This record gives sequence, C-alpha cells and structure tokens, in this order.
Amino acid sequence: MAMVVDLHSSSGMDSLLTGQKAYFASGITKPLSFRVEQLKKLHAIIKKYEKKLNDACYEDLHKSEKDTYMTEIGICYMEISFTLKRLGKWMKPRKAKTPMTHFGSKSYIYPEPYGSALIIAPWNYPINLAIAPLIGAIAAGNCAVVKPSELTPTVSAVLRDMLGEAFAPEYIAVVEGGAEESKELLKLPFDYIFFTGSVQVGKQVMESASRYLTPVTLELGGKSPVIVHKDANLRLAAKRIAWAKTLNAGQTCVAPDYLLVHEDVKDQLLEEMKKVGKAFYGEDPVGDEDYTRIVNERHFDRLVSYLKDGRILFGGSSDRETRAIEFTVMDNVEPDAPVMQDEIFGPILPVLTYKDFAETIAFVNARPKPLSFYLFTGSKELEARALASVSFGGGCVNDAIFHLATPYLPFGGVGNSGMGAYHGKASFDTFTHSKSVMHQTTRFDLKVRYPHGKRGLRLLKKLMK
Repeated sequence: MAMVVDLHSSSGMDSLLTGQKAYFASGITKPLSFRVEQLKKLHAIIKKYEKKLNDACYEDLHKSEKDTYMTEIGICYMEISFTLKRLGKWMKPRKAKTPMTHFGSKSYIYPEPYGSALIIAPWNYPINLAIAPLIGAIAAGNCAVVKPSELTPTVSAVLRDMLGEAFAPEYIAVVEGGAEESKELLKLPFDYIFFTGSVQVGKQVMESASRYLTPVTLELGGKSPVIVHKDANLRLAAKRIAWAKTLNAGQTCVAPDYLLVHEDVKDQLLEEMKKVGKAFYGEDPVGDEDYTRIVNERHFDRLVSYLKDGRILFGGSSDRETRAIEFTVMDNVEPDAPVMQDEIFGPILPVLTYKDFAETIAFVNARPKPLSFYLFTGSKELEARALASVSFGGGCVNDAIFHLATPYLPFGGVGNSGMGAYHGKASFDTFTHSKSVMHQTTRFDLKVRYPHGKRGLRLLKKLMK
C-alpha cells in the first residue's frame, strides 16, 4: 500500500518526522472512526503476516510457535480487541468537579493526542514490545515511528514490511538500524518517546528527551525478587517460578531474578523445581528444538560467566554454538557476587535463604526498586506486610509474570525500573495529554476576585479554607 520506510540518514529521518507532523496537523488522525479503522487494519495485517512473524521469531530467538503466539502475537490481538471495545468511551471529555470558589463554571478534561511518537523496541519480545505501545499510540490519535531492535534482524525486517504495507509512512513508519540510528532519531523533536530496554540506555534516552522537554515512558528492568515463605504451596510455587524463569530462556524483564526462600522449606522447594525442570524440558533441554536460545554470543558468554558465582544444584549445561543454556539453579551465592549485581536476563536462578521475614524484606529494599515482585505465601498478614513495605512496578502473589498479560492492569516500573505505564487504558492514557478546560458562565460575574470588592477578604476566607 505504502512505500517502505527504511531510513538511515539524519536528513531522511528529519524529513520523515516533518511529514508526520504535517499529517498530524491536518487533523486526520483524531476522529474515532479513523482510529478504529487503523486498529482494525493493524489486527488484519498481523493476521496476514502471522506465519512470517512466527518464522522470524524462530530464526532470531529459536522461539516455538506456541511461545510466539502466547507472548508476542496473541497478546497484541487481545490488546487491540480490548481497546476497540472501549475507545469511544475513553475519548469522550470527562466532566470534573468544580469548587465553590468557581461558582457558575463547569470543568472538563479533554483527551488529546501528543502528535508524533517515537517507539524504541527491544529484542527480547520484538513483536509484542513494538506493537503493544503502537496500539496505544494509534488509539490516542498519534502518528508514530517504530524503531525495532537490530539484535533481532529477521523480526525487524518483517515488522518493516508488515507496517509498511498497512500504513503510509507519514502516519506509521519503521526505521531500522542499530545504536546510531536510535541516536539520530533521539535528536529529533518528537512529541512523545516510548522506550523499552536497559537502565543504562534508558538514562541516555531521558537525557536526549530533555533537549526538547519531550515526555517519556521508560520501560526498564532490574532484579525482580521472588520470595517463598514456609507456608507456601511448594509444588505450585516450584512450577510457576520455573516456568517464569525459563520463559523466553529467562530473557524477560519481569522474570524472577533471584529467589529468597525460607530455610525450613528450601530443600523441598528446590527438589520440586528440579522435577519441574525435567518435566518441562526433558533430560537434554539444550538440544530441545523448542527451547529458546540466548539472543547472541555476547549475552551467552555473560550468562555462562555467572555459573562460577555459586554452587550449581542442577542444570548448568550449555552450548555456545546454538547459544542454549539449561535452566540452572545455584546456591552458596554471595549477595555481592556478579550474578547478584545486574539483571541476569537468562535461565539462571541464584538462591538465597532467610529465617526472618523482616530481614528478607530489608534485603529487597536495600536494592534499587524492582520492576516486579513475587511472593508465595498462604498468609494474608504476610502478604499485606510485603505489599505495604516494598515499592515495585507490579507483581503477583502466588504466581509470577502473569500480571503482565492482563489489559486491566497498568504495566510499568518505578524508580530505577522505569516510569510510566501501559496496557489497556493505560496505553491510551500514556499517549494522551489530558487537557483541562473550564467553561465560565456569562450570566453573572463574581466580584470578589477583583480589586476593592466589598467584604472580599471576609468572603474569600470562608470559601478558601
């Protein structure tokens, strides 16, 4: 339908943004009918390219068709359907209350799009984390430039072709490339920036955005803890933690990063986890055709280096040629070991034990605020204590990762793990400016606000308490 946009020069990117700003200024993106049409078009083009997207995910990450549908494609269908059913309501101006000091006036909040949004997507969920924010940008009435990751080049090329076929570049465009292309894009005066990636790069994005005071959403990561108390259902805890840690070979920003388990149940939990690992992936997970690979050799080598930071309880095998690493659980890990410093982003789970629950909460709180927090317990009191004591982006009680997949819950970080949120209505809100407007009456005028009004101060003191 439209020309494919594959720009690498700064002048080309500048022309692209100029074209998008002109397209947005025409007002064409704002009506509900246009937004609905584009969301339906997005759904249809994903459906058309579904096999190519599956094949691309397998080529870049060795991800199975089931995992690709569950974590990449299906979740985008859900988000589009959820948004289409509710978009008309979200777009309506909302009436706000008016205080007595403003007697005679009415207050409203008008949702309006920002303009042209830049969406920088990561490699770990290269379809989902490019398309999900795009759904929000379209729903809110914006134009958008999508920058896929160069570390998943096959997926990037499919996204380029797919979105290029469905949309004109002055509305939705894809710019491929690496770090240099991202830097050039960040020099431009976009109206909104949505970034998913590492804390280090997130800081650079925020610094670039400050040049034009561009608002940003930063979806980052960090070390998300999972605590298993002695009263937890250990069989279910082992199953759910192992699944969450090995999904996408652990390359998930909300994966359990390290395990804190009560000393009374440590051995039993780990024995259950060992059984689960074998049940999931067999005796030779490294050779399993459906086992997701590490994205590149640099990340593979980084992960393998962590294996010396503790005693391997089970797992530990790897194959550099295929970039596969077995689900590995380690104990005897020192809190200051390298594996405990940065986000692991792989199928390696360090285990630490605790005796006192308050101490383990203090251990979590002594570190940067995590993107996710997971607690397994049968105690409502313990649950309430933990949720009141720990600041985190989002999480689960007696589960892990699943909170990410509901459009009814905003997803985002706090502090070092990011800022802003999306999914469902939160996606619409993220790409929408809430414009406050007061409608004042002309039938009368309150003289109290003007200079020299009689008894003005006395009346103001009554009203402005």
